Amino acid sequence: MKILRKISLLVLSVFLLFSCHRDDDDATTTDINDFVWKGLNSWYYWKSNVPLLADQAFSSTSEYKNFLNSKSPDNLFYSLLYDYPNKDRYSWIVDDVDALLQGFNGISKSSGIDFTLYYKDSGNYNVAGIINYVVPNSPASQAGLSRGEIIVAVNGSDLTINNYRQLLNDQFSLSIAQNVSVSGSGVTTSGISKTVSITTAVIEENPVAFYKTYSHNNKTVGYLVYNGFKSNYNDELNAAFAQMKQDQITDLVLDLRYNGGGSVETAIALGQMITGQFTGSPYVRTDFNDKHNQYDKTESFSNKVKLYSLVNGNAQQTGEQTINSLNLNSVYILTSGGTASASELTIDCLSPYINVVTVGAETYGKFVGSITLFDSPKQDFTSYSARNKGHNWAMQPITFAYFNSNNSAHPTKGFIPQYPINNYDNFGNIKEFGNPSDPALSKALYLITGHIFKTSVPQVSFSRSQSFIANNKTLKRFETELYIQDVKK
Repeated sequence: MKILRKISLLVLSVFLLFSCHRDDDDATTTDINDFVWKGLNSWYYWKSNVPLLADQAFSSTSEYKNFLNSKSPDNLFYSLLYDYPNKDRYSWIVDDVDALLQGFNGISKSSGIDFTLYYKDSGNYNVAGIINYVVPNSPASQAGLSRGEIIVAVNGSDLTINNYRQLLNDQFSLSIAQNVSVSGSGVTTSGISKTVSITTAVIEENPVAFYKTYSHNNKTVGYLVYNGFKSNYNDELNAAFAQMKQDQITDLVLDLRYNGGGSVETAIALGQMITGQFTGSPYVRTDFNDKHNQYDKTESFSNKVKLYSLVNGNAQQTGEQTINSLNLNSVYILTSGGTASASELTIDCLSPYINVVTVGAETYGKFVGSITLFDSPKQDFTSYSARNKGHNWAMQPITFAYFNSNNSAHPTKGFIPQYPINNYDNFGNIKEFGNPSDPALSKALYLITGHIFKTSVPQVSFSRSQSFIANNKTLKRFETELYIQDVKK
């Protein structure tokens, strides 16, 4: 599996390089816009709330064609969304379908920095970024950046609400604070410890990022950092739970603070790995629009997980494994404003069965999902191989909502943690993964073992509920998805 990944990454790196330069000469704007309207008319979850997507929205063919010719494909797409960007801030369209599919499998052009941005004070202008982690062998890793460092400048200017998106550029420089403190007025930084220049590259990130055990008071606690529900890493995730079984862990701390979501199928498998005593019981229910009620279904806990490899950018099934289950009756989940979609599904859908204890900050609040739509009308826009190859556009609109086995209502925003951690506790106090000086991890370990771990966290006197701005995953289209890989299967 790992050899296949290395080979595919080399091929895809070249493929991405050339795919970025393809154009749409073989298809007119009208052709592409016809795909946009018809695909949304068929699949969009909030179709009934958009009058222009009604089956009888246009009185004649000429009126329809005039409408299609009035906008570019992306402008047309966003104009047809329900109350964009308020109600629907999640749907999106791309002009490079292959980059889209590669992004779902952990392959994308990236700096390798996972960061979270916060307001430094009550002025809502000055910004500081915490480096959550650095992907191994990435440009950021090679530049010497590490978890816990505080970003205070980008491209030579202090980081503010106006320029922080420059951290997503293909090329940029950033500066790390030398000193960090928190007082009654907010975060104060001084000095620059280093400034580095970054050029992004195509990288592949293993979402199964870190594992460690802690033993105290007759408890053996497993701590797992899981950063994305990527189905082509199902085997790696299952192997991590095999190690936990071997280590005979009694409790699990699952760190989803930096996990923006991913595959529904992988989320169901994770639920089985944590439990195991509910095989065959309903786990998650999906709800599609009225044109696709045949896909409304309830997925149950299963003791099998499918394995995938990447072939030309697509995840193709190569086999399956028996799931390694821990049979736990409780799980401790670390959360943040970047805990989204499939991560929130895990919290929501495990709750009817076991005690789910959340520690950290309010989650992102995404309880809907999508499928990828291609310009393949004869296959109801779901076939990549049968797509119109005269252009490279694809859509990722919201196509379903999900609910747990109790059909519980979702919160208005995200899930509020049972044990909140002040975001400002993290400034200057995050060490490498597994170090119990991390405020959220320390709290979870204390709840489980009753042991007070030695930490260096001082009392923080400044707290703002709206301090979280975004993290790099909530700022990027590929990174907060909840998707079904093949709805027709």
